[in-house]
Amino acid sequence: KMSEATEINAMGHPKLQPDKNVPSDIDVSMQIVKGVGLFPITDVAKEAGLEDDEVIPWGIAKAKVSLSVRERLKDSPNGNYVVVTGINPTPLGEGKSTTTIGLAQALGAILGKTTFACIRQPSQGPTFGIKGGAAGGGYAQVVPMEEFNLHLTGDIHAVTAANNLLAAAIETRLFHEAGQTDEALFKRLCPNNRDFSPVMRRRLKKLGIDENKKPDELTPEEKSAFARLDMDPSTITWQRVLDTCDRHLRKVEVGVGPKETVKSKEEGAPRVQHSRQTGFDITVASEVMAVLALAKDLSDLREKLGAMVIGYSFKRVPITADDLGCGGALTVLMKDALMPTLMQTVERTPVLVHAGPFANIATGNSSVVADEIALKLVGEDGFVVTEAGFGADIGMEKFFNIKCRASGLKPKCAVIVATVRALKMHGGGPPVSAGKPLSKEYIEENIDLVTKGAANLVKHIENAKKFGVNVVVAVNKFKTDTDAEIEAVKKASMDAGAFDAVMSNHWALGGVGAADLGSAVERACKANDEANFKFLYDVDLPIREKIEIISKEIYGADGVDFSELAEKQMEQYVEAGFSNLPICIAKTQYSFSCDAAAKGVPTGFRITVREVRSCAGAGFLYPICGDIMTIPGLPTRPGFYDVDIDVETGDVIGLF
Repeated sequence: KMSEATEINAMGHPKLQPDKNVPSDIDVSMQIVKGVGLFPITDVAKEAGLEDDEVIPWGIAKAKVSLSVRERLKDSPNGNYVVVTGINPTPLGEGKSTTTIGLAQALGAILGKTTFACIRQPSQGPTFGIKGGAAGGGYAQVVPMEEFNLHLTGDIHAVTAANNLLAAAIETRLFHEAGQTDEALFKRLCPNNRDFSPVMRRRLKKLGIDENKKPDELTPEEKSAFARLDMDPSTITWQRVLDTCDRHLRKVEVGVGPKETVKSKEEGAPRVQHSRQTGFDITVASEVMAVLALAKDLSDLREKLGAMVIGYSFKRVPITADDLGCGGALTVLMKDALMPTLMQTVERTPVLVHAGPFANIATGNSSVVADEIALKLVGEDGFVVTEAGFGADIGMEKFFNIKCRASGLKPKCAVIVATVRALKMHGGGPPVSAGKPLSKEYIEENIDLVTKGAANLVKHIENAKKFGVNVVVAVNKFKTDTDAEIEAVKKASMDAGAFDAVMSNHWALGGVGAADLGSAVERACKANDEANFKFLYDVDLPIREKIEIISKEIYGADGVDFSELAEKQMEQYVEAGFSNLPICIAKTQYSFSCDAAAKGVPTGFRITVREVRSCAGAGFLYPICGDIMTIPGLPTRPGFYDVDIDVETGDVIGLF
């Protein structure tokens, strides 16, 4: 519900008048879309400083934004760069996305600052599963929320297509190499001496063969080296993906059809089934998604996709997408996905939605290019509010050490979102579980639990300050929170060295509810110089040492133990030239340690690294600490039970 147009916000748009009883997220979205009406996306773009040829509309609600805007504004100063992160959450989430959007609404619609929010595109899996979407919530969300949470402009589908094309290339190459001689392989790769394609010339160069040679000019030895990848199936880590939660695909066997057989190596023996075990991940766990989030431009996207390592040869040589001839095709599938999607909040402030990498095995942050575009568009006095997934020990650390290292961008302020509910849990409160009623400790005042649990928040504040940014704590208000509990959180924050600590009620009130938070962030940015920003470690340090620095400095571990497999993998990465990549530790988001049940600030623990995997294309190594699930399952009653459509109007109903 909006007031008459005579009441306007700082941007000159109709002022938001929230209902006292906040409706469901989709009902709020419908209020905005059908009440006042969406601001045409071309007008959102124009207000944000985009020119007509930099915008590709997808209807009236969203548009792709060309990367060319960066070239046009290359000499313009960047705005203030702000990252929103959080404490270790409960399974219910503590509202980072909602705070990101609410803060952007406050800065733009209430305080009159030129502002962009930059957030990830959510996976369809959790949307129909148990978590819900990621558009924010209440009166601090991106609209239309059903378009945001479902399909958007097809980027995730493009990632799925690219990932699975590479998976098919792996299987078919294994199959053909198993049944053909080197000579036969070469003849089929270059039929009738057909010239090498560009991606083939990349392989020639990698092998040290003159890339200007014609196929018939290669020696027999060169032909064999070129044609046979000689992949060791046991080293292949590349899996198929889909954007659905489906636990039954975690382990599958492929190649079991009657046509997938090859000649036996034993004379006279029957043909052998060419099958192997593999599995599926959820699409946002694909390295293709990680590449999308970190690529700087189309050329960089091409190089990163081509450099993705899918496994190793029997001689321990990394096998890449380019070796399989796929790098160029993958880039063609991803070229439109490289452009961020423009949308708007309930208060018509602009939002760039782009990429959605997992926050454990990948960076958990939206794209570099979206942040770069937004920082140029807002100008020197403007603000870009971007979100880092999971708790600050994971998402924020990776934002600073991986994303900012890749982009060269320097943030001034980190907003750490805390809730009374989560701090009570960290202070010794009963377990919190999705789908179950909260215990009385969480709905009645309990200062003691809040005070004890604040240790978790304090540790996150101390960690953030190690990177040279000012820290503002946002106490995301729930209706059961008391004034005394909120004051206890604010006091603990200030005692720990936060620049400011502010209660924010954006979920219920929109930007007005986050106005004090916006003012605090504005002051925090003004009081800091981006030159103060620093990384936690030097990438040229040994892999082991980088892992130990993160584990000790950020998690508070006593040390790190490496399995025999992890030791071998680290040796292999040194040999392959990957040792200077940053580290992306995969662990639980619910604790500083690898034990999800260890709340507060655990001490006296060690981190166990069971394996170290590579995302050489995206540009990082990810140690696996604990049992990391890369495709979730569904509960007994998934969210899709409540989703339906009004067949008269076409409106989506029941989506949160």
